[in-house]
Parts: sequence; structure tokens; C-alpha cells
Amino acid sequence: MCGIIGMIGSGDVVPALIEGLRRLEYRGYDSTGIATLTGTGLERRRAEGRLVNLERRLAEVPLAGTLGIGHTRWATHGVPNERNAHPHASDRVAVVHNGIIENFLALRERLTARGHVFATDTDTEAVVHLISDYLRDGLGPDEAVGRALGELEGAFALGILVVGYPDRLYAARKGSPLAIGYADDAMVLGSDALTLAPLTRRLTYLEDGDWACLTRSGAIIRDAKGAVVERPISLSAVSGAMIGKGEYRHFMLKEIYEQPQVIGDTLNALFNPAERTITLPALPFALETVERVTIVACGTSYYAGLVARYWLESVARVPVDIDVASEFRYRAPPLQKGGLALFISQSGETADTLAALRHCKAQGLWCVAVVNVPESTMAREAHAVLPTLAGPEIGVASTKAFTTQLVVMAALCLALARARHAIDRATEARLSRGLAEVPARAAEVLKYDDALHALAQEVAEARDVLYLGRGTSHAVALEGALKLKEISYIHAEGYPAGEMKHGPIALIDETVPVIVIAPHDGLFDKTAGNVQEVIARGGRIILLSDAEGIAHVGAGVAHAVTLPVVDPFVAPILYAIPVQLLAYHVAVIKGTDVDQPRNLAKSVTVE
Repeated sequence: MCGIIGMIGSGDVVPALIEGLRRLEYRGYDSTGIATLTGTGLERRRAEGRLVNLERRLAEVPLAGTLGIGHTRWATHGVPNERNAHPHASDRVAVVHNGIIENFLALRERLTARGHVFATDTDTEAVVHLISDYLRDGLGPDEAVGRALGELEGAFALGILVVGYPDRLYAARKGSPLAIGYADDAMVLGSDALTLAPLTRRLTYLEDGDWACLTRSGAIIRDAKGAVVERPISLSAVSGAMIGKGEYRHFMLKEIYEQPQVIGDTLNALFNPAERTITLPALPFALETVERVTIVACGTSYYAGLVARYWLESVARVPVDIDVASEFRYRAPPLQKGGLALFISQSGETADTLAALRHCKAQGLWCVAVVNVPESTMAREAHAVLPTLAGPEIGVASTKAFTTQLVVMAALCLALARARHAIDRATEARLSRGLAEVPARAAEVLKYDDALHALAQEVAEARDVLYLGRGTSHAVALEGALKLKEISYIHAEGYPAGEMKHGPIALIDETVPVIVIAPHDGLFDKTAGNVQEVIARGGRIILLSDAEGIAHVGAGVAHAVTLPVVDPFVAPILYAIPVQLLAYHVAVIKGTDVDQPRNLAKSVTVE
């Protein structure tokens, strides 16, 4: 959830640390801080809130050093303020941390009894004093760090400085992601490849339980047992130039407008236009042997999974189970060895989804990751990867990652249906043709931005908003409600349109906008009936449909947005875009922080 960076080099590392924190701010922005080792010892600068506050502090009280660590925080233990901001430090040690130390209370009690004084409410400070305690007992820094790591329970990625040792920077990971980078005359550590991209593309990903001592010329890596190990150096595909907002006001808007391109990029990697067929990357199992699919994901990715379940069952004729990752393991579902499990994640680091992957792998399932970060832990640990080529997504509210996930799942559905002989060649060609048209249709949808902006003025005045849809449109309704909640802080709910009469209809009055996602498909007539029920009760309908659907409903809707005609199979990909734009414009009108909404972080790396 938090983001960490560290660097040891021959020149001043502070500018590189600040740039790294800027790239990490999507992971947390409750507070920020850096620490360096200088000729006079350990120095820190910390600030509550956004990185700009830390930069202001540094302008007032400059800091320099050839060895340093930095942190941007999403609070778990302790309120977000300067006192609880990382790096945490004693007179001997400074630490930055992503994750949760589960046994910190027991450690704190033990260390307090030995005379250590704790200054914060965080779990991380226990790591500081634990290493300091071993140093006080006369251990060298390598042994003190190694002994301390062996006592920590939970999930963590750590960057550690030890006073008196300006020639070494320590890194450790258990559960939370961490990469080591090999730069020119410097070594770096960071939470992800995007953070380190301006400094180097030569990366080593620490494995679970690894810890390392970095010097200016390299790294010595040890496993959880303390044995020196070799880990491969890979060349990251992430570019240092892939982060600017360009002409757009917010990253979210930029990423919405990138969707025609990234949908096309993702599709082009899977679609053979000459034969109108899908070709998946090599898989370690035969698709025709798949008899059941388990889908696990969180948040927006879970809604992509709901669409995929509908597709896989109705088109490929494969039964599908789907769970939110935070519930999956605790429900302890019976799993069939040799079955297929799909794990959907933008970051590939989501803690609950990663834990579910490991559980399924241990149960003998084939595990396939649908991820946007090819260097992520999930991608490395799965048996196979179906990549979404969305590029870096900085806005906390996911947009282009969602639609590219849908493209990948649609492609998988067609490949699975073909392998199982669930569809004939003509049907495959028709559905593939519909999928191939999505990038162009997505560009058409963006032309309705002005109309959606006008609608946003009305929605922004509401306290409650209801989203309705049937079939795959139900998942889009859920996603639309989530987007509105995330960035505008308006209460919104997504419901199956047919369930409205089982409770939600009690909410309907002239103050509650009802946004209906209704492409003119086989379920449209039933949805149109639900629309009339809302109108009869004075509800304000905002209808998203194509021209035929809008004409069919007739008078009575408050507003209608006419979207392109597409094959119903791919409609959820297209209809996701207007609900994203509507939520964006509402948030801008309300003056919220669109890219970094309160209490949220991009990558949820703790359970």
C-alpha cells in the first residue's frame, strides 16, 4: 500500500529520492519523508500530506547525502501525521516499510522493557528498535538486520539505513513487493519498476523471504535462511517517460482517453485479423481440458471477473465460480485439482489476490494471471500470464486497466469456446469481428464527453445515485457506482435491474438519479420495463443505450446518451467508458482530488 525507495551512490541522492516518491505517490499520500546518512549522522525530513509538503520542507531545510531512503504512506497503524510519517528512526537505525508487522505489539512490549522509547503509533517502529537492540548488544549490521528479520511476522518490504555504515543499504521483503535496481555507479531499491524507471531498467526482484545488502557496486542477496543466493537481473519494459499527464488536467482523464489505443494494443497481441481468430500466449495446459473456472479478484478487477463469468458460461459453456479475493480462502471452497483459476489484478501485487493464487497453486490448480505489470509478483508466480497492455495507470480509480482486462477475458472466452467446440466457426468470426471493432467504437464514445459533462452537473447535486443493468451490464452498473463513490464521495449503488423491485425501488424519488446501462440486446425489453417502473414513481432516468434502445423506451427519461451500435458481446467494454467519464466530471465539479481520492491507494499490498 505504501511506497518505498532507497539509493546508494556517489552523488547526492535526494533529487532521485524525490522523483521516486513522485512516481510512488499513487500508492499512498497520507505523509511522506526521506532520510539520509551524512557526515554528521542520520538526518530526516518528513511532512504530513502530499509530496509537495515535503518538497516545501526541503526548500526550507535542505538535505543531502549519498545514501538515503524515502517513503510515501497509506496509513495502517497510527493516524496520518508527521509524527507517524516514515522513515522511522532511532539514533542507530532508520527504516521505511510497506506492509504490516503483525507481532509489533509483542515486540514493542519486549523492547520497551529493555529501555527503548517509542515515539510513534506505528508498527514499523518496532523494526527500528529491534535492529537497534541487536546493534546495542554488539552485533554487526548484517547480523543485526538478519536476526531482526527472522523475528518479524506479517508482510513487509523494508529499506534500512544503519548509522556508521554509509557504504551499505539494506532491503528485505516478505509478502510485499520489492525490486533492486542496478544503475550507473549506484544501486537502488523500490516498490515497483515504475519507481525505478528513470534510474535504471536493470532490475532484480527479490523473492519472498529474501534480504539484501546493497553497496555502490552491487548487492549480496540472502534467502530467508541467510544463505547467499543469486537472483536473475531482468530488463524492465517500463519506460522512465511513461508518467506525464500531457495536456490533460488529471491522470484519470488522460487514462480514459488512452483507452482506444490500449484496447487496440491489447487486442492486437491476441487477435489474428486475417483469420479472425484469437491466439493466446502459450499455456501449460490444453484449453479443451478445462471443465471449471475459478475467478478471484478485488474491486474493479472483480467486476471485470463478473463480466467474464457471464461470457464464459454463456459462450464457452464452462461453469464459473467467482469470489472477492479477501473472502476466497476463508470460505475454503472445494477445488478440483487440474482446474483453471484466473487472478485479475492491475498491479499484480494485490495482497488478497496473491494469497489466493498461492492457495490455488498449492491445491493443484492451473493459475493464470491477468495483469498489467509483467514484472509483478503475481505474473512471476502464476503458471501463465495474459497481459493487459494498458501501460502505467497512475489514477487511483482504475479505467483503462478495467477495459483491457475485459478485452483479455473476451479473448480467453473465444479461445476456450473454440477449443471446447462450444461455438461454430461463423459465431466465432462474428464475435471476433465485434471485438476487433472495439477500439474504433471506443473512440466514438469519447465524443460524448461534453454531453456527459452536462449530465454531471445534475448528478453532482445528488446525495444518492442508483445504477441498474442486466447481464453483463449489471457488472458495468456496479463499476459505475464504484467509480462515483471512489472519486466524488457520493453514495451510489449498482443493482441488477430485475432486483430493483426487491428493495431499492423504495429509494426512488425525484432526488435520486437512476443511471441505466442498457444496450439493445436480448435483455433490453425487460430492462425497459424496469425503466418505466422508475418513471412511474417520479424517478429521473439517465439512459445509456444505442439509438434503437432509446427509441424503444420513448418519452419519460430525463436524459439519454446515444452510444454506438455494437455486438452485445462487447457492449460492457464500450459502456464502461461513459460511466467513467460521468464519475470523473462529477468529481471535478465537486472539487475532490480525482487522481488521489481520500483514504484510497492504487495498489493494496496488505490484507
